[in-house]
Amino acid sequence: MSRLRDAFAFHAHACAILGSPFMVQLCNLFATRLHPGTPFTDRLFDWPGDVGPRGQSVPLRLCGALHALRLSGDPTLAEVYPPHDASDDALWDAVAQTLTNHAEAIDRFIDSPPQTNEVRRASALIAAAHVIAAHHDLPLELSELGASAGLNLNFDRFALRIGAHFFGPEDAALTLTPTWNGPLPPATRPRIASRRGVDLNPLDPQRDALRLRAYLWPDQPERLALTEAALALPPPPVDRADAIDWLEPRLAPSPGHCRMIYTTVAWQYFPAAKQGEGLSLIEAAGRAATAQSPLAFVQMEDDGGARGAALTLRLWPGDLRLDLGRVDFHGRWIDWSA
Repeated sequence: MSRLRDAFAFHAHACAILGSPFMVQLCNLFATRLHPGTPFTDRLFDWPGDVGPRGQSVPLRLCGALHALRLSGDPTLAEVYPPHDASDDALWDAVAQTLTNHAEAIDRFIDSPPQTNEVRRASALIAAAHVIAAHHDLPLELSELGASAGLNLNFDRFALRIGAHFFGPEDAALTLTPTWNGPLPPATRPRIASRRGVDLNPLDPQRDALRLRAYLWPDQPERLALTEAALALPPPPVDRADAIDWLEPRLAPSPGHCRMIYTTVAWQYFPAAKQGEGLSLIEAAGRAATAQSPLAFVQMEDDGGARGAALTLRLWPGDLRLDLGRVDFHGRWIDWSA
């Protein structure tokens, strides 16, 4: 029983760091007031394996299921969810009633692991692409591993604003404004030749839009607004496949292009054997890279550091390894060190 309670308490702490008071309140209520005793709650408490954020993410699944109901117009939750400021007792009464009234729908929703497509992470991708273009002024062929709905495959159609400096197209679909610490990225102009992603369970930007919105937190409307703007763009192709199996043929040399492979908080969820296989394939392709067919590997991943995710870049030929900095998991800030 303590595994699930600890997971909710940990998630509440993470939500505090990521600026969501409502999620802190909701997760703390789950940590202290949720009990087994029904088929649905028994399933939660008996969930096998790691129920925390680096495992099955049960708290995020349940909170996402409730938010999906709220977004679908559930009147019980509408009275206590943002923009309303409900007391603990009022919020818990509404949540407990919803768990009873909609147990079957919630049960189906949490069958699938959380899939976010956090658009603000594209700030890191835009900056990294400018670094790549400074080394290899060639059109980029994008390959995103763990792409979800593929929203961040369109990062070149977004803009990054750092103070008075603007990186991206003048007619950008959306503008990202993270708190930026450090020097500016290179003033290059990355060009995209092609874009494609892969996911074990790719989401369709139209059919699965509710699920994408549900994993955005209810008291953070700015995230919803950015996601809506990204959803309005033509969706890039995202294939349903194992990421490493899918990647292998895309590592073939592509003269006149730079292949850019990237992940944002996805690599950590690949099985260890697949991580090793994927890294071996990428390094082998790197050794075969040339100035006319270079290879770039960008990762924004949790390395266990005290602050955010590590942003790294490897470039071939030469296997140049760059520590680009650290990034907030939701892209709210970037500590740039490149």
